[in-house]
Formats: sequence, C-alpha cells, structure tokens
Amino acid sequence: MSEQAVHDWIRKTVASNDVVLFMKGNKAAPMCGFSAQVAHILGHLGVGYKDVNVLEDMSIREGIKSFSNWPTVPQLYVKGKLVGGSDILVEMFENGELAPMVKEATAS
Repeated sequence: MSEQAVHDWIRKTVASNDVVLFMKGNKAAPMCGFSAQVAHILGHLGVGYKDVNVLEDMSIREGIKSFSNWPTVPQLYVKGKLVGGSDILVEMFENGELAPMVKEATAS
C-alpha cells in the first residue's frame, strides 16, 4: 500500500469511530506495556473503542507515525483528533481530563 493509501485508510478509520487506539496488539491481548497501559485505562473508564493492531501491517505501523507526525505507538484518537501517546494519556487520566473527554465522545 502506498503511503497515501495508508493515510486515506487511517483518516477513514479515525473519522468513522469516535475513539480509536492504534496499538501494538489488540485490546484483548496488548503486545507492549505502553499499549497495555492505555487499553487498561480505557477499559477502566468503560469506554468502547476501535483497536487497530499496528503489528499486523507494517505499512500501518509506519503510516500512523507519518499521518500524525507522532513517532510512537500507541496513539489515541478521539472524534478524529490525536489526543496523544501513553505518557500524555496516563497524565490526562490521573488529572481527570481523559474520562470526560472520552465519555462525551461516546455518549451519542
């Protein structure tokens, strides 16, 4: 897949799901500690989300980094916007910013 095709697929996935987590592994079986941490936080908050396993497709693994201009995975998107990676998400969870954001996004 070309980089443009990958970016189009990512754009469509992010646009058609309120909350999307690009991660290593999936929500049932995360394949790295950072992905596991974010999946655990979202599970704790009771948020439904689309998980995309970047390990299944190298073009998506690299494409998500160029799409977002963010060098690492996991990446959480809420209502089409990149919220951040694990460090930012843990901080937002701890200070109470993440829960209302994701719950509002999935309320409708």
